[in-house]
Amino acid sequence: MKTIGWIGLGNMGNPMAENLLKAGYKLNIYQRIPNKVSPLVAKGAVAIQELTAFIKASDIVFLTLPNDAIVEDTFNQILTHEITGKTFVNSSTISPVLAKKLYQQIQEKKAHYLDAPVSGSVKPAVDGTLLFLIGGDKTIYERTIPYFEVMGKSHYYLGESGSGSKAKLAINYYMSVIVQGLAETVLFAEQNGINREMMTAIVNDSACGSGMSKIKTSAILSDNYPAAFPLKFMLKDIRLAQEAGWDTALTQAAEQAYAKASEQGLAEQDLMAVIKAIL
Repeated sequence: MKTIGWIGLGNMGNPMAENLLKAGYKLNIYQRIPNKVSPLVAKGAVAIQELTAFIKASDIVFLTLPNDAIVEDTFNQILTHEITGKTFVNSSTISPVLAKKLYQQIQEKKAHYLDAPVSGSVKPAVDGTLLFLIGGDKTIYERTIPYFEVMGKSHYYLGESGSGSKAKLAINYYMSVIVQGLAETVLFAEQNGINREMMTAIVNDSACGSGMSKIKTSAILSDNYPAAFPLKFMLKDIRLAQEAGWDTALTQAAEQAYAKASEQGLAEQDLMAVIKAIL
């Protein structure tokens, strides 16, 4: 059995890595923040603070990091080490341009790279029902399927490196539009004397209802938005989609709405908190 390494134990990375532990895999965790103790250590993970030792002890390394800058900095450090034969599976949401760059750099070091961002938030990460969107060499993808099956309900191989990142930006853009549309629907109804409880019930019972509208209903009704998917990350992903060439009137409207919400102090709340910044 290969030993897995994990870098990035945030809201998503922690439950994803824990599911691998539960499945019986050996897990090393690289602690980017010195002396921070991960709860996974008590569950059998081995914490390694020195990157050289971490890489040497790990056969396949997963990464779940927040943005391009941190991902690139982390790989710049990784690339200074001997990594021949290692596999790096990057489940961070990053630009397709960076994904392709990392693929090329890792290949030059005689190692392997997959971009494998996920669709799904914290609860699917806990439940092991994420969707993996994968770009890179098909043979390497096929070798990693057992890990995807532990952490997700589906895995889609999409082709060359960067394809996974492109699909992730597309699905997140769709999510941003759905959430903003739901927010505006509720606010429009309120302005015309139809309360939130009634309007969300109508939406969810209609052809317009969706898993997303149903998931977000309780937050809308309580006007409380704990982060399942932080608004700041949605704003980041909309901007990445724009940088990747998708810059329509709808994209611009979404960017403006989520940027306004972020500027109003809602960045750390769930993306549904955009409802508080529309009017």
